[in-house]
Amino acid sequence: MSIFKTNPFGHNLFIKTWLIRIIGFLTHRRFKGFNELKIVGSDILNKIPEKNVLFVSNHQTYFADVVAMFHVFNAGLSGRVDSIKNIGYLWKPKLNIYFVAAKETMKAGPLPRIFAYAGSISIERTWRDKGKEINRQVKMSDISNIGTALNDGWVITFPQGTTTPFKPIRKGTAHIIKEFKPTIIPIVIDGFRRSFDKKGIRIKKKGILQSMEIKEPLKIDYENDSVESIVEKIEFAIEQHSSFLKVISKEELADYVDIFCEEGYFTVEDTKNLLTAANKLGLQSKTHVNQFNSIGGVKVSVDLGALSVDHLEEMAEEDYEALKGSNCMPTILPSCSFFLRIPH
Repeated sequence: MSIFKTNPFGHNLFIKTWLIRIIGFLTHRRFKGFNELKIVGSDILNKIPEKNVLFVSNHQTYFADVVAMFHVFNAGLSGRVDSIKNIGYLWKPKLNIYFVAAKETMKAGPLPRIFAYAGSISIERTWRDKGKEINRQVKMSDISNIGTALNDGWVITFPQGTTTPFKPIRKGTAHIIKEFKPTIIPIVIDGFRRSFDKKGIRIKKKGILQSMEIKEPLKIDYENDSVESIVEKIEFAIEQHSSFLKVISKEELADYVDIFCEEGYFTVEDTKNLLTAANKLGLQSKTHVNQFNSIGGVKVSVDLGALSVDHLEEMAEEDYEALKGSNCMPTILPSCSFFLRIPH
């Protein structure tokens, strides 16, 4: 390969090859070492076209999800079935794999910019910017860039546009499918949120069983399927349709839901979404809050009828006020602090 050859976006392929090799080498033990990635369906990768393929997946971290897919895709193409053992597959990586990402995320520091060079199609989100809800027009250049990437190879997208589970699929994904008519490959991932921080860079916990299931191509009638129909098909395919929550309640597989609301784990907004969904399904809730920081988890737990708030090592005046007169039981867990040697 010529050291001057570039892809349609002007990125030097020689540099991109070495970026993928280095990133792959540095991250391999995150999925085959510190943690274990269980893969299902990677044999499909050798049966699909080399171009105009759109992978749609649920989303758990900003970067670890994509990095894991780069590992699995290249390992699968090199003949490893449902395995990323032996990183020799990184020597000749597939260079026309792209992923759709928010422009503000990919510009947030030197490391995201390096990831971006390795394959990002950076777009401007139409619904959120710098943590604030907005409403702006889709940039046609963003759509054009996705089309260019599909014409060159494979594109990974996270159609919910957020790492929060069970959020609606963005209709823009369906419009792209109808316009460019790609082969649609659904992917379902799990365990990444427990393994890494929200960015997918810092290892939060080791020994986690991660999973990635690559499914058969989605059947789409590009001419006759409506946008709403395509959205629903994707929701079911990546197991993010609201009915997947209802199964837990209907089959009586759970009595309670619980969430750890804390900086670096689940946010107050995540907690609100989960407890709201649980209430709709008739499931009672408990929350683990204020172990390290007081960020508003107590109040949202009380407001949404949680049975208890547990930990409470760090308490602010507003937390006490929220608990006053409520039916929510505050529960302290001192042995946890002793075990973790938290100074209180």
